[in-house]
Amino acid sequence: MNAPLNEDVDELMTRMGRAARAASRVLAKADKSQRAGALVAMAKAITACEKQILAANARDIELATKAGLSAAFLDRMKLSSDAIHAMAKGIETVAWLPDPIGDAEAEWTRPNGLKIARVRVPIGVIGIIYESRPNVTADAAALCIKSGNAVILRGGSETLGSARAIQTAIGEALERVSLPKESVQVVPTADRLAVGKMLAGLEGNIDLVIPRGGKSLVARVHKDARVPVLAHLEGNCHVYVDKAADLQKAVDIVVNSKMRRVSVCGAAETLLIDAAGAGRLLRPLVLALIDAGCEVRGDRIVQTVDPRVEAADEDDWYTEFVDAIIAVKIVEGVDAAIAHIAKYGSSHTESIVTEDKVAAETFLREVDSAIVLHNASTQFADGAEFGLGAEIGIATGRLHARGPVGARELTTYKYVVRGNGQTRP
Repeated sequence: MNAPLNEDVDELMTRMGRAARAASRVLAKADKSQRAGALVAMAKAITACEKQILAANARDIELATKAGLSAAFLDRMKLSSDAIHAMAKGIETVAWLPDPIGDAEAEWTRPNGLKIARVRVPIGVIGIIYESRPNVTADAAALCIKSGNAVILRGGSETLGSARAIQTAIGEALERVSLPKESVQVVPTADRLAVGKMLAGLEGNIDLVIPRGGKSLVARVHKDARVPVLAHLEGNCHVYVDKAADLQKAVDIVVNSKMRRVSVCGAAETLLIDAAGAGRLLRPLVLALIDAGCEVRGDRIVQTVDPRVEAADEDDWYTEFVDAIIAVKIVEGVDAAIAHIAKYGSSHTESIVTEDKVAAETFLREVDSAIVLHNASTQFADGAEFGLGAEIGIATGRLHARGPVGARELTTYKYVVRGNGQTRP
């Protein structure tokens, strides 16, 4: 949606909200085959518009380079032919996933003959605020169309041109399958007032806001939103290596959990090692991390392993480093590990490495995080790895959805009751 030159941000956002609400009503009535067809058409359109999308991205990169943005930031912004084809493939994957809309989660019949079903339905209009990764535009659009929701997308100002080029291709595809192009809208201005308008709900036209980005973005959304928010604030993830762990398995899992990609929310930030197994486990684990290029900060026992281990302070146990840094602590068994995670963790993702099934089940049952794993890397905290096709993010709250947010998590439910003339006495 292009904003007229004389239209202010308030008018623009109000118009977008109303258009999204109207589109959401059409989407809610669309059947599964029409929405799946829309996703296939979207994938083809993105591939067909590769030149236009890459040209828009090149302009974004040029402006960001002139503005002096870091090489790492520019790398996150950059699209390639391979990246565009990956976006298209991701949309097609979502198209053929099980459709959540209309799914009866539970059905029962009351003694009076009333037949009751709890049925999945779209949420309505979703606002997604994200930073400068253009592929999020396609992922979010795909999941929202799959779940029957209209979406208003506000990406980082640095990739506004890229996002609008992707949205233009998507809009043309939606119109070809007789769905409103306003089902997927990108805020066409970098004015930060637009974010404030979204967080206020656009006159009741946004039902849910999802932030995807760094801590400051998510904190602002939580602080200022006047509509429900689905998000995680931090990914302070833990790996606990139990005394009954297989050493090689533990080394592989710990190094992968921390070092595969240090910037993702599923990267391990703290390593807990059972005191009863420290004589066998501590030194190999610490040296494996250091050899992989990771800075280790440890308690007094951990510091005795190698002079390169820095002293950990209290703040380190709370910290999401988002870097090649890990805090390491010796704990007295699985109960102490669970207590440490409860005090310092962010309810995101935690893993136990052990061959003791009782210890594993205790950890999986008692750790109150969105994702808990046994003998597996925390970096599996990802919707695609869970078979969801794509994700909007990882939810760490206790209401509505937890863990990877895919199409099903973008739905709610209603009760459908069928009677035959029953009245209540």
